[in-house]
Amino acid sequence: MIELGVNIDHVATLRQARATWEPDPVWAAVEAHLGGADGITIHLREDRRHINDDDARRLKEATQVKLNLEMAATDEMTAIACRARPQMAMLVPEGRREITTEGGLDVAGQEARLREIVARLTAAGIITSVFIDADIRQVEAAGRIGAKVCEIHTGPYAHAFHAEGRDADAPAARAEIDKIAKAGAAITQLGMRFNAGHALNYYNVKPVAALPDVRELHIGHAIISRAVFVGLREAVREMKALMREAA
Repeated sequence: MIELGVNIDHVATLRQARATWEPDPVWAAVEAHLGGADGITIHLREDRRHINDDDARRLKEATQVKLNLEMAATDEMTAIACRARPQMAMLVPEGRREITTEGGLDVAGQEARLREIVARLTAAGIITSVFIDADIRQVEAAGRIGAKVCEIHTGPYAHAFHAEGRDADAPAARAEIDKIAKAGAAITQLGMRFNAGHALNYYNVKPVAALPDVRELHIGHAIISRAVFVGLREAVREMKALMREAA
């Protein structure tokens, strides 16, 4: 059955806006869990703009569902992950000036380096994922470096969906869904787990959730935004209901 990983970075963003101690990401993780989340995702960035090292430590201790740590492929982040030992670590590209992750990781262009990092994470007992575009070349490279999971970047689909008047059957949106589906099939054929995420919301999630073999969707901004009005527990419950209806 399809699973939902909830990204709680923006709970920490709200906390950092006042440089205080609330809202607490650990509390958010508990509320998301009670709403039906199967996992919690956090991105520990180089500049610590939201989630910080102490958050990562406390979430690993307190979270009762799996913890997915998004991280840049650096020695610093690899060492932190090996100490914290989340259930999964997802390698993502990271730019200091970007607002959010803007594209998939170029696995094919840095295989040797990424293979070393994956080996270190695997030795620490961590499942390793890579965040990539819906590109067969990148899928094949992910298999070669030893990744167990590929998360396909759904941003291009989400942007096409919005540009075409929120019509999932519009040619541009349909073309992006087809790319995701083909990448997902290749991931599965290579023995890896097919996950997806980025820019998914309550309007565009169903076509992705309906894809064959997709195991897990990672969604953050839309859920945290809705939680402002209905509460985090209810926001998670509503998203998961949409996903399961589609699947």
